[in-house]
Amino acid sequence: MSAQYSLTPELRRKLKEPIGTLIRGSFSETMKRFKDVMGKENLPYIISVGDTVSKNLAKNNVHPRLAIVDNRVMRRNIQPIPLTVDKTTRVKNAPGTITREAVEAIQEAIKSKHRFKIVVEGEEDLLTLIAVLYAPENSLVVYGQPHEGIVVVKVTREKKAEVAGILKAMENVRKTK
Repeated sequence: MSAQYSLTPELRRKLKEPIGTLIRGSFSETMKRFKDVMGKENLPYIISVGDTVSKNLAKNNVHPRLAIVDNRVMRRNIQPIPLTVDKTTRVKNAPGTITREAVEAIQEAIKSKHRFKIVVEGEEDLLTLIAVLYAPENSLVVYGQPHEGIVVVKVTREKKAEVAGILKAMENVRKTK
């Protein structure tokens, strides 16, 4: 599957910074604070991106409507995480890219009334951007920030515009002659 978006060196540096609110701390501390955020919000949708954050949400009785995982943590293979879902989809998404296949799977999952797990062959990190772009407003997209905690992105019109700008900078332009 060909890449629809590719990461540039400039964007790689920029995206090392959280695109949402960083909640620092141990797994138990970050989950407690995340539950506090959830309690204050009327959330239509929660999306988790990453194996560790998805596992920790599930352990804390928070079941995202969409979990995007790659069965890897810190570039090491792990046992698949047992998650409560209705449907599992598999996609290919090479590191540093976002494929059309992955975008379509996220769009389908968000439109569905079912709980979805998308298992990525490759890397899921950049799919956070697609999740933010297509999630309903007021949703939360949660991903891990290695060695620091979790990042919570509240989906707003402004956040969608910010992500659209990042994706525009990543867009692969195919010239035809």
